[in-house]
Amino acid sequence: MNAQQLNRMQTGRGFIAALDQSGGSSPKALAQYGVSESSYNGEDEMYALIHQMRTRVMVSPAFQKEYILGAILFRNTMNRTVMDLPTARYLWEQKGIIPFLKVDEGLDALHDGVRLMKPIPDLDALLEQAAAQPIFGTKMRSVIYEANPDGIQKIAAQQFALGKRIMAYGLVPILEPEVDIHCPHKAEAEALLKQEIIKHLHAMDEDEKLMFKFTIPTQPDFYRDLMADPRVVRIVALSGGYPRSEADQKLKQNHGLIASFSRALLSGLSAQQTDAEFDATLAATIQAIYEASIT
Repeated sequence: MNAQQLNRMQTGRGFIAALDQSGGSSPKALAQYGVSESSYNGEDEMYALIHQMRTRVMVSPAFQKEYILGAILFRNTMNRTVMDLPTARYLWEQKGIIPFLKVDEGLDALHDGVRLMKPIPDLDALLEQAAAQPIFGTKMRSVIYEANPDGIQKIAAQQFALGKRIMAYGLVPILEPEVDIHCPHKAEAEALLKQEIIKHLHAMDEDEKLMFKFTIPTQPDFYRDLMADPRVVRIVALSGGYPRSEADQKLKQNHGLIASFSRALLSGLSAQQTDAEFDATLAATIQAIYEASIT
């Protein structure tokens, strides 16, 4: 674990940029960016266009450490270069932004009101690769759709079990048990999830470190007590499908909770914009998310 990165992540002001769209979400991200599916043939061309979009974001003068603490990458992005440097090295060495890596392989089928992560068959090889780069930690997502105690218990158990494996490589895992914003009993699901998280946290050693990425909670400041746990480096929030302005307003009600937005971060950006237009749009978005993250 990089001590400089740890200190910055624990004490810095700003938010985490989620640039980790993978195979399933890349076509939607490109469409939002103004690139239709008819513009590319197959995954190779799609990933090349996604990397062009992400590179444009990362090299923009608006994308600076004064506002952005970290960036979450997809494996394909980690394995590419930005300005002739491996992406993680570019972020850390040239921008001072802490790189994270998305490690999950997507979601399994719905069962007990939740979707667990699919198996990750090459996780150890991927973690070895990440640990050899200036990557600080990882991220993995599962989703809760109902306030089902059995399903939520399974979600927490899977997240913590994989988190333990990740910590063994000197990396800090971001556990992301998302509660869907359309969950009919969202507050109840969040309460059940928090109960399970506290149980698992108390079973950990105090020198073990992890992070959480949660849906912005129904009850403001719901996770303040978890932030005080010595094992918790930081808690970040996903936009969850809320429009960016609404996500920003909800985030402001949660002191200490910082953003880790994906769609909301890239909203308004277009392949057809000039560099000046692109940079100005990105700068305005980053400023708004930053201000919502420093309450």
